[in-house]
Amino acid sequence: MTTIICCGNPDRGDDGAGFLVAKQLQTFGVPVKMCSGEATSLLDAWTGQANVVVVDAVRTGDPVGTIHRWAATEAAFPRARFASTHGFGVAEAIELARTLGLLPSQLCVYGIEAGQFEPGADPSAAVQQAAVTLAAEILEGLDCAPSSQPG
Repeated sequence: MTTIICCGNPDRGDDGAGFLVAKQLQTFGVPVKMCSGEATSLLDAWTGQANVVVVDAVRTGDPVGTIHRWAATEAAFPRARFASTHGFGVAEAIELARTLGLLPSQLCVYGIEAGQFEPGADPSAAVQQAAVTLAAEILEGLDCAPSSQPG
């Protein structure tokens, strides 16, 4: 069984990307763990799980709404390419878990490119559409093949 962890803050514009994906998945009865995206909460959320999917907002410089995929168990997180919206977040949690031997055997990270994080703002239309698309991909159980090579 796959554990799906959706991260972010739904009250900060595009940072709510993970919550939008969770909402879509939940309409199909898929259980989702909600998480702030901070490292310790992620470690707690995936402890003991073998197959995990994490969804969060990211900033890479690509167009807002771009969906990124990364197989975290295959390579170190490409921090130079993928910047989390959290201070000590997804990348740090993954590398800490790798160091401590606590990384799930399968860990796929999906990032939705975000553009604005204003408190109280709604997510952009591009992020809303990407969330629908990504939820459908997760439902279909697509492989965690990278959408682009880290640079």
